[in-house]
Amino acid sequence: MLEEWELVVDSSEQVRERPKDYHEQKKCYSGKKKNPRQKNQLIVLPNRREIVDVIVGKPEPNSDINLFRERRSELAVGQRCLGDKGYVGEEQIETPHKKPKKQELTADMKEENKKLSKQQIVVEHMIRLLKVFRVSAERFRLSSSRYEQVILTICGLLRLRVGALILPQLKPEDSGV
Repeated sequence: MLEEWELVVDSSEQVRERPKDYHEQKKCYSGKKKNPRQKNQLIVLPNRREIVDVIVGKPEPNSDINLFRERRSELAVGQRCLGDKGYVGEEQIETPHKKPKKQELTADMKEENKKLSKQQIVVEHMIRLLKVFRVSAERFRLSSSRYEQVILTICGLLRLRVGALILPQLKPEDSGV
């Protein structure tokens, strides 16, 4: 069913509290950003109405492409996706052209990149809507064991907000009143 769509994929990261255990600190420390972080990846439909898949709470040193490869087996074999330059090298994901070393992109390549960015912006908007809920945007201060539950609840609220999730309405005679 999803094979007819070209899904859009991107990830975001969130700062978390520093774990007490030394080995846990080593797992989630980002030497590049100097904070312990967790990554979340969203796969959405291009019409910005539905979240297809969410990967929640992976330690920061994981790259975007490795997060996608973890879930690739759950997608259809011929499923096509769009992604940013963090997904270069994955055959299922169409990515923008990188500028060759000491050269410039051709006009056709620039035009293709512009077209791809217009299609890929939907996942950026979904991430923005996810971060409207401050608990998913700022430092996560709750217990790390609750992180996945909180983020998935926010994704459910987001689906309700964009109209992808429709709750049945009870009639007065159904509610027992």
